[in-house]
Amino acid sequence: MYLCDIGNSNVHFFKEGRMWAVSVPEFQHFSTQEPLFFINVNESVKPWLVGKKNYVDLEPYFAFDTIYQGIGVDRVAACYTVEEGIVIDAGSAITVDIMSGGLHLGGYILAGLSAAQEAYASISPRLDVRINPNITLDALPQKTADAVSYGVIKPILLMLGDTCKEKNIYFTGGDGKFLSRFFKHSIFDKTLIFRGMQKAIAHSGLVQEG
Repeated sequence: MYLCDIGNSNVHFFKEGRMWAVSVPEFQHFSTQEPLFFINVNESVKPWLVGKKNYVDLEPYFAFDTIYQGIGVDRVAACYTVEEGIVIDAGSAITVDIMSGGLHLGGYILAGLSAAQEAYASISPRLDVRINPNITLDALPQKTADAVSYGVIKPILLMLGDTCKEKNIYFTGGDGKFLSRFFKHSIFDKTLIFRGMQKAIAHSGLVQEG
């Protein structure tokens, strides 16, 4: 059995405790006869998934208590095993969702580190620099490369800090481990979305035990 998280750029797989990723074009050459349970936020992939009988879209099987309109299934899956706390998926975008007593209270979206880097590069070639994750944030930068890194990272941390305060924070995503180190009550779990998918499968009866 495969679990599959289909994003806009990459597709992440989970099988028997192992995780790996392929590009969206590579995924469209993937084939298996085993059951494959997926979530998908990529509209371009939907036609390719039609008719694959052993591929199961998990989106209808999440019983998720929220009034948020248009929330992505990837965010739902990330929140699905969290009763209380803040769920942050730090990828191309940084999604922030607040859970309380199993109820989704709402959330917001920030540009991710790579997206912010691309935005600076579009302003001027002089601002086309790599984000330095080791930038010192308690002193003003004295060169342009550091100024860009400071301008990207510090506002994100201030925004998250204002939201999270003393709550438990559950980080996932490519930049989740990096961001988690700035917060005392944080947990980095790269399998958070897949654990949510597993819970949806268990509650749905899609897989019969034994």
